Amino acid sequence: MASIYRNVALAGVFALAAAGSAQAQSSDRMVVYDANGTTVRWTLQFGANLVSEGDLFWSLSQGAAPGSGYNPDATWLELYARPGLTFESALDNGVELYGGVSAVGSYTIGTDAFDTGDTGRITLEDSYAGLRLPLGSGTGLDLSFGAQSLRLGTGMLISDGASDGFERGALKFGPRRAWEMTGIGRLTYGDLTGTLFYIDPRERPDSDGENALAGLDLRYDDPAGGYLGFTYVDVLNSTSPYPQAGAGGVGPPSVIPGAREGTETINLYAATNPLGGALENFSFTADLAYQWNDRIDLEAWAGRAQVSYAFADAPWSPVISYGFQTFSGDDPNTTGLERFDPLYYDGSPSAWATGSKSAMLFINSNVQSQNLSLSLQPTQRDTITLRYAHVRANELRSPLQFGQATRLDLAGATANVVTGVTDPHLSDDFFIEYRRIINRNTFLTAGVSVSVPGEGIRNVFPGDDPNWVGGFVNVVFNF
Repeated sequence: MASIYRNVALAGVFALAAAGSAQAQSSDRMVVYDANGTTVRWTLQFGANLVSEGDLFWSLSQGAAPGSGYNPDATWLELYARPGLTFESALDNGVELYGGVSAVGSYTIGTDAFDTGDTGRITLEDSYAGLRLPLGSGTGLDLSFGAQSLRLGTGMLISDGASDGFERGALKFGPRRAWEMTGIGRLTYGDLTGTLFYIDPRERPDSDGENALAGLDLRYDDPAGGYLGFTYVDVLNSTSPYPQAGAGGVGPPSVIPGAREGTETINLYAATNPLGGALENFSFTADLAYQWNDRIDLEAWAGRAQVSYAFADAPWSPVISYGFQTFSGDDPNTTGLERFDPLYYDGSPSAWATGSKSAMLFINSNVQSQNLSLSLQPTQRDTITLRYAHVRANELRSPLQFGQATRLDLAGATANVVTGVTDPHLSDDFFIEYRRIINRNTFLTAGVSVSVPGEGIRNVFPGDDPNWVGGFVNVVFNF
């Protein structure tokens, strides 16, 4: 059925483009057809990202697998292009038909952080069609299907619908976002929006967990600027396993095959309006998630609270923010499973990354972090952001990432196999990012970062434990 939907969207878009390529009537150079209530536009985005890393993953590979040949120092170049077409067509009684198609071509030159390089792929990105139906009295219904993007709430659970890196290249850029297949129904009434969804992620062939999810999202957007929302997600199908800590934290983790199937999650998210009085320049946001799966005795939780203060009258318009985020880990002293599954979250530093560098190693499970950021805007085109994250484990001797840090512990009178860390302090990450709007289509971003290992990491393989450092510079063109 997925291929049928894609073919419908492709045929409709290309037929419109072919019919109108000689009739473009707009000053917008990306418009290829604009007549009789129908508009067809080209879209194009491409970018280049140069990355250099030193002592990747704090050079733990030298202790874990010294004979592997893995080089913890790496420099590579990522390239991608995303051409596409979109169309909108006004029908009778205010009904609107729309759709789009696009592809992503990406490539990595050199060897990246996961020891993969000189490779890339061309994959379908968008291929969708939709219908907007006005229902009167400020009410509208939007129905769409096919391959397209979907982000819910703050991106805590549902945001990134496609995988990058490895054979697809562009590991850090991550240009793919669209889900391989969706069915989305969105009903709006004034400032209220309700969304029913079915999504199937575009996973890499060698790690495809056959995942399919469905659920709903209810959201209220206050015209003054705040919002309040609720998301429910149910994993309908999955072969993805979960790890479970060894009893008492001793021994390797066990693996529960197909554990993700049946996992259900609810997420409450909120942000305040602009406040008045003594709190005039403050803003607050919060997320809270609860997760369960009765089939495997799973009960997990996660949350985040953030406060920001804007120095409205100060030069460079500084904004300082503090946040605390936490994701439960599996308690090795219980028979149940408490490991939070973050699903398909937005892992960018401005969203749900746990540490600027540590997020490459730790997914949002069995970790917590305190995050401090300062944003400065010396000009309307320039933004400088400084970020600091103090990252810790929630549960000791419990998996941080699938099977991560399983080893022989020689401390004490006996030797035991353990997983995870024996001290909660994982790392301290520092990140300075600079962004420049060169023109309306061109954007430059550069950054340098360092991750200082905590005692939890230092105790895994005692030794030199160097700081993990790196930097990048990229340019994105968006038309």
